[in-house]
Amino acid sequence: MLMRLPATSRPAALYGRFARWLGSVLPKGLYARSLIIIIAPVVLLQSVIAYVFMERHWQLVTRRLSSAVTADVAALIDIYETFPQDKNGETLSRIANDRLNLDVDFLPDAALPPPGPKPFFSILDQALSEELSRQVARPFWIDTVGRSNLVEIRVLLDHTVMRVLARRSQAYASNSHIFLLWMGGSSLVLLAVAILILRNQIRPILRLAEAAESFGKGREIEFRPRGAREVRQAGHAFIEMKRRIERAIEQRTAMLNGVSHDLRTILTRFKLSLALFDETPEIEDLKRDIDEMTRMLEGYLAFARGDAGEQAVKTDLRALLEELRLDAERHGHSVALDIVGDPMVTVRPDAFRRLLFNLLSNAARHGDAIAVAANHETRWLLVTVDDDGPGIPPQQREEVFKPFVRLDEARNQDEGGSGLGLAIARDIARSHGGDIFLDTSPLGGLRATVRLPA
Repeated sequence: MLMRLPATSRPAALYGRFARWLGSVLPKGLYARSLIIIIAPVVLLQSVIAYVFMERHWQLVTRRLSSAVTADVAALIDIYETFPQDKNGETLSRIANDRLNLDVDFLPDAALPPPGPKPFFSILDQALSEELSRQVARPFWIDTVGRSNLVEIRVLLDHTVMRVLARRSQAYASNSHIFLLWMGGSSLVLLAVAILILRNQIRPILRLAEAAESFGKGREIEFRPRGAREVRQAGHAFIEMKRRIERAIEQRTAMLNGVSHDLRTILTRFKLSLALFDETPEIEDLKRDIDEMTRMLEGYLAFARGDAGEQAVKTDLRALLEELRLDAERHGHSVALDIVGDPMVTVRPDAFRRLLFNLLSNAARHGDAIAVAANHETRWLLVTVDDDGPGIPPQQREEVFKPFVRLDEARNQDEGGSGLGLAIARDIARSHGGDIFLDTSPLGGLRATVRLPA
């Protein structure tokens, strides 16, 4: 009977979890990821080379040199014990110094020093100890760190201790680190060159992204395709797309201006015709209908036009909000204003004024107390408009942003309303690269939050 593994323990599920974890810890930017693609293989290759070099070359050479020194020491011990006529070892010391380049002396009736601390990482200490144990097979004591350029070996004989001093280079491949330094230094130089070249290749992509972002915010841009062929191709495609969008907007604006002129001409004729009649209740009703049609026409045209022809400039947010506050107070509404951070923002002034005016008008229509707060301390501009009106149920807050939608028993069911105020406001916010969100206000009514990139 076969047992099925749980879904979470299957290889595909484990791989998916690992891939998600790896994606969460890796950098998100193209430049950083490209650096990892270049640096990771180089570091891995250098690590493998260094490991192989350490294992196959450095340790092997050090072991062979240590074996040669140990063989010389073993030979000296054999000579000393085979020819006892040289009891002081003077001849043996002279031969060792002249032929083997070793400094040998004997310490009668001496003992071996106590073992010292082992170095944390010493190939020489390990290799020399193993060779002495194998070739000499006598109690010994070594010091590989006491003197930087010498290695001291003491071997306990029958009635004396033979002390041997050898140059460190005789038993240790001391110049091997030079290869590692050259390898690491050349790698750093190559990585620096690669990073500089990669930075120049990434820069046109970043400029293309900045140009697209600025165009999405409705700002004037100056962009010239640069970089590799594929990047220039993407840049030319972006410029062509920008031209098509601007041309479509210009054609739509021209058409709407013509429609607006024709409709206003007809409404003006209606007004002139009604002016010739006597003032009666029926005539007054017709005049009000014409005025309402005029306001609705202006609203429709403003929504369709979107104020796309206006350029984004530096605007004083404090002066703009103060102007709207005074206008609301002239109509009998109390408005509290609070601004935090830099009051200068880059927006399309008329469109942004219309956005805030629509939100304040909506709040004033359904509430008595209004609070406006603006925060420009971070890379985002946040403007909140609170009121103490009846609010909007959470499940209907997205509906009010749709054009011509008027909710029953809701805030925008007002006299003369066309259902375009919040739709126009969100359209303007999104044309700046931001958005508008609705939530419950601390005052008990509705909170409208405008979030725009600064």
